[in-house]
Amino acid sequence: MLVGSCLCGRVAYEVAAEVEGVAHCHCETCRKAHGAAFASIASVPRDRFRWTRGEEALSAFESSPGKIRRFCSTCGSQLVAERTGQPTVMLRMGGLDTPVTAERQWHIWRSDGASWYDPDKVWPQLPEGFPRG
Repeated sequence: MLVGSCLCGRVAYEVAAEVEGVAHCHCETCRKAHGAAFASIASVPRDRFRWTRGEEALSAFESSPGKIRRFCSTCGSQLVAERTGQPTVMLRMGGLDTPVTAERQWHIWRSDGASWYDPDKVWPQLPEGFPRG
């Protein structure tokens, strides 16, 4: 069972399925919607997904024809996206509260990637924020 929620905690969901793979989407729409170099997403069966809290607080935006992004109207956290008539829902991995290990991952839409980020480069990794001093 996967569980997830928004930043303020007003909206929550659960999924009776496992994540089989994660895509890191670099398309311009995902970059702008998330304010980041890419959006990490996983597809799960729609019939295994349900809102457990705060569904009335959700807002939606059709970012491209037939693609609806759902987000908390209080804190703005994007939680899922869905395409009309598709049997899956795309989870925004940052909203998951359940730890997930995904052996299969892809970087997609690299042709649209941010000029300032290259997933092939290795950068320093700090356990927390920048050191003081």
